Amino acid sequence: MRSIGEMARDSGLSVSALRFYDGAGLLVPTWVDPVSGYRWYGPEQLEESRLLARLRRAGMPLADIRLVLAGWSSADTDLVRKLLQAHLRRLELGLSDARSEFSTLRALLEYRENPMTMLRTATARLAVSAPELAAAVDAVRFAASTDPELPTLGGLLFDIEGEVLHVVATDRYRMAVAQAGTTGHGGPRVQVIVPSPLADAMRALLSDDASVQLTVDGDRVALETGDRQAAGQCLDHDFPDYRRLVRLPAGRRALVDVTAFREAVQTGPVRASEVRGQDGVPCDLSVLKVAADGVVIVCEDGDDGEDHVAVNREFLLHALAAGDREQLILEFGAPTAPLAIRRTDTEDTFSILMPVRLEN
Repeated sequence: MRSIGEMARDSGLSVSALRFYDGAGLLVPTWVDPVSGYRWYGPEQLEESRLLARLRRAGMPLADIRLVLAGWSSADTDLVRKLLQAHLRRLELGLSDARSEFSTLRALLEYRENPMTMLRTATARLAVSAPELAAAVDAVRFAASTDPELPTLGGLLFDIEGEVLHVVATDRYRMAVAQAGTTGHGGPRVQVIVPSPLADAMRALLSDDASVQLTVDGDRVALETGDRQAAGQCLDHDFPDYRRLVRLPAGRRALVDVTAFREAVQTGPVRASEVRGQDGVPCDLSVLKVAADGVVIVCEDGDDGEDHVAVNREFLLHALAAGDREQLILEFGAPTAPLAIRRTDTEDTFSILMPVRLEN
């Protein structure tokens, strides 16, 4: 007879494990001292305990171990062989899954170390509704930069993630975001900056109601519709993290009739940004405020207030045209916060204008 300590030493199972398997009914001691409670194991249980230890190290579930132990000494070992084989298959599948997960983790780690490089070297092929993509391009094209000193911003960002394509443009003083639904990708996030001339060529192909194919292969992008194609090299730059830039604090929203408001902006008073312009270039400013009744007013010269927002008038007119709706929402934050121009039917397509600080 072996004490529990001796059994632990000879079997490779810990004392606590032997107690656990006793409670589970897997390895019950031959005799338990009724006074002291000491467990004693018979000689024939040593082989059983070593078998149990091997099965546990292999990760076999207790329910299967119970059947293996029951059939180990049987004349018919077919059940034992089938249980061992089934567990081996589970281990192989688990290893395959683990390798897949580790591969994903390595890719995520590489992305954390080189985020933009990973986004710009991926591949994707997806289908997009031509009208949706056309509307998205039209909603943001006005905000793309034409400054040769800023080649990073000289195009439209195509940001593909899951089943959504975000189209983004900015010249630092304004930013526009739109989106279109896609099918066929559903993979990791891919980003490319499509040069403005190529984006215009793509837009010219989006005249039908059919679906078009958008393909990204590393630093090249192509749009195919029927037998026509617009393709070219992407800009080899890192686009700003637009998601951070459009997280605006909630402001006061005012609904405007676009036709009437555009007329008010075009014919209303302006102020010259001689003291502080954008990029040092003078421009006409429209100073806006929201009246108590919710009406957006273009302020007269001398009508100053802490809650007034001054924006580039030309940029504002472009944003109203790109909004492409009879009514739009103007969202006012602090005078130093961007002015947001939003559609009434979606939160996914909008533009923001940086305010110009008035010296007085």
